[in-house]
Amino acid sequence: MPSQKKILITGATGQIGYMTYKRLREQPETYEVYALDCRRGPSDRVPKSWTVDLDETHFILGDLADFNTTRRAVEGMDVVVHIGADPEGDSWESLLNNNIIGTYNVFEASRDAGVGRIVAASSIMVSQGHQEQEPYKAMMERRHADIPAETPMITPDIPAEPRGLYAATKVWTESLARTYAHRHAMSCICVRVGQVERDRPRPPDGADIYVSQRDIVQMFERCVNAAEFIRFDIFYGLSNNDLRWADIEDARRKIGYIPQDRAEDNHDYDRRDAT
Repeated sequence: MPSQKKILITGATGQIGYMTYKRLREQPETYEVYALDCRRGPSDRVPKSWTVDLDETHFILGDLADFNTTRRAVEGMDVVVHIGADPEGDSWESLLNNNIIGTYNVFEASRDAGVGRIVAASSIMVSQGHQEQEPYKAMMERRHADIPAETPMITPDIPAEPRGLYAATKVWTESLARTYAHRHAMSCICVRVGQVERDRPRPPDGADIYVSQRDIVQMFERCVNAAEFIRFDIFYGLSNNDLRWADIEDARRKIGYIPQDRAEDNHDYDRRDAT
């Protein structure tokens, strides 16, 4: 029987971090899961109905901006799933410490510790500029008549179009991943996370970039188990939405990602008549 993979998840008390932690921890025969965060309680983005239950014997309380703490946390890990970040971007100081310095520390500490793979959370916001241009703007606004029959998908090969400092820090994450993959022969995979479902599916507004909870968890688990030859890649973490403008076929081909949901499911409107 193959040995367990030792996985560290940063940002484990956040919504995506905890969902991923919980999914992997439910498979003890496959994974030995560790968690790191700067708090023990749930983040503000975690639905109030959830109970965040972390195994204290596998939990590291610490700040990613502290290199020594991060280095100790990644020791012995096979994969680091780096989700910890400031998701709001209200303060440059917070973005600097959490998203710039903290992310650098994760990559450099993992390199130093011999970690084989990092799966890092990027964001759909690195592509916000595409969303502002036609015909992708028409998809966002659900103007069906203005969407050509053959509309090319936005792929990660197309340059990023961030429109804010938070998104710019996620471009930094992707650049670090590319650097460490090519310079240090690590496997570094980034996920451009869409707008994640909370307690209920999203309304039509934002349906183009929606991702369900189970789809985004599937995406991270698929990346953890991606073939060893995948050294660097970027995937869009979205559900199979009707008016999705970013490519998810590449993830299906390379890592077997098959989304279970669409934004249009469980809504009381007719997408064919939406304007």
